[in-house]
Amino acid sequence: MSVSDDTTTATDGIILSDAAAGKVKALLEQEGRDDLALRVAVQPGGCSGLRYQLFFDERSLDGDVVKEFDGVKVVTDRMSAPYLGGASIDFVDTIEKQGFTIDNPNATGSCACGDSFS
Repeated sequence: MSVSDDTTTATDGIILSDAAAGKVKALLEQEGRDDLALRVAVQPGGCSGLRYQLFFDERSLDGDVVKEFDGVKVVTDRMSAPYLGGASIDFVDTIEKQGFTIDNPNATGSCACGDSFS
């Protein structure tokens, strides 16, 4: 007897929390578009060398890694994907902070603002 395991491991790509997926859905509803995906990319820059970019995108690039969370498509380009394996994106809305946060196990260091990593 063999058992098939379809669970996603932390190294399989980005993980979007329920709170983050809900916020993305709300933002897409405000835009009035259902053809957009949340693109997560890594670009050179910032205090620590690399910085995250999150934006809505209608494009489909060659080599894109696409995952879906509760109806929200999350897209990562093939160059950024190795930097984001296992990264979890959450949305926090507290009195101290509001916005998307990224917990990335691949980051060896980050700056105080939290917008860039190495």
